[in-house]
Amino acid sequence: MRHIIFAAALAVPTLAAAGTPVNVGVVTWIGYGPIYCAAANGYYKKYGLDVKLVNFSDNSVMAGAVQSGELDATTMTYDQVIASNARGWKLKVVMPVDYSVGGDAILAGATIQSVKDLKGRKVAFMAASPSDFLLGYALAKDGMSERDVQSVNTTPEGVVGIMAGGSADVGVTYEPNVSVLVKSGGGKRFHVLMSSREARGMITDVLVLKESVITKNPKLVDGLAFMKSDPAKAVAIIAKTLEITPAEAAEQLPNIENPALPNLGDVFKKTPELPSFYASGKVIGDILKREGQIDTSPPTEITYDASFVSAVQANPGG
Repeated sequence: MRHIIFAAALAVPTLAAAGTPVNVGVVTWIGYGPIYCAAANGYYKKYGLDVKLVNFSDNSVMAGAVQSGELDATTMTYDQVIASNARGWKLKVVMPVDYSVGGDAILAGATIQSVKDLKGRKVAFMAASPSDFLLGYALAKDGMSERDVQSVNTTPEGVVGIMAGGSADVGVTYEPNVSVLVKSGGGKRFHVLMSSREARGMITDVLVLKESVITKNPKLVDGLAFMKSDPAKAVAIIAKTLEITPAEAAEQLPNIENPALPNLGDVFKKTPELPSFYASGKVIGDILKREGQIDTSPPTEITYDASFVSAVQANPGG
């Protein structure tokens, strides 16, 4: 089994006295393994924090839950932060939680061998979703845009039926839909043209706080548990939380990456290269504007607060 290293910290503000409940929003997702493991092993309690994980079935309402004060912090994707701040909400990313590194993919028929071959083709994907962002990134890398393809708007699950039925030559979706298509037709009909492994940081899950609750002296929890000491136990905890088998959890884990402590700040670097928010944010902002979901992209620098990561890197055990 792949050697699993969970190197993420759950940063929570110093909201009140020790023992005060801290509500953190999550959805069922393999990439939140470090958070599940930290909670299961009681890492938060030794800091006097009563962290409660609040599970949501619909991640679209989580930004509003933080804004309203229902949650103290939440996990979400970076595109949701951009959309929320474009509305005037002051949400701040304090750290990346995971990158998709293979879990999302562009799939194509056997005759299509490069991104340039997509020109003029029908491509099935959900607009203004991570699939859209991956496609936009891939096309831009080859000097194209979505104007160069025929978009077929559908759900990530709908991509499977559309491609299997021959209504589109190309589709963008995520696991387990990717595996379903690759295995169809005896494994000879469709192949992965490009996956999120080649666009590490384009699809990023993050931990978010509202600006008004961020303090200068964050209390950092070492759910920075470097779980490399017992990967089998970590897989068991994640499997139990997700209600899947340990074998299924182990199979899914290679499709995500929880960035290690030294690399947590990579998203904050002012560079046009992924995984920087300055790179992914431009692609995401342009697509959200095109789809009419936002009028103006918020400046990247107002979407995050790097002080939490800086503090935990300076004092990992503090």
